Amino acid sequence: MSAPTDSAGIDPRSPRFGAGITAVLLLIDVFLGLVGATTAAFVLLLVIALLFAWGAFAGIQRHPYGLLFRKVIRPRLAPPTEREDPAPPTFAQGVGLFVTAVGLVLHLAGVPFVLPIAASLAFVAAFLNSVFGYCLGCQIYLLLVRARVIRRRGATAA
Repeated sequence: MSAPTDSAGIDPRSPRFGAGITAVLLLIDVFLGLVGATTAAFVLLLVIALLFAWGAFAGIQRHPYGLLFRKVIRPRLAPPTEREDPAPPTFAQGVGLFVTAVGLVLHLAGVPFVLPIAASLAFVAAFLNSVFGYCLGCQIYLLLVRARVIRRRGATAA
């Protein structure tokens, strides 16, 4: 979903950059969960969930990875050829928060292997976004808009 090439919207490379960092952290979390370092896996998944919450509630434009992209990475790149509506990636942060939060709650309830399972599900989504530019949470957002379950939010400046 692209917005006009003016100042409205975000650089679509920014969420992909953040998804790459998230994918690496989630892969580490899966490994920790599988080797039995459940306390470390829990703490790392909690940190990841808090980062998803930051993006979901403060907006993708205010997420730490977005700020890092704007300050360090984007000045070294050519200007984006198009801008993207920030609403779908912001919604995707909420989906990531939901998946990781369910994993954390179920772990606290004593469900075995739920930490690496939740981290694996979130990893697949982050990997698809970072490597292929395919955002599962964005697709869910668009499906919900088309089904009129939610209303589309307007693009804002990055």
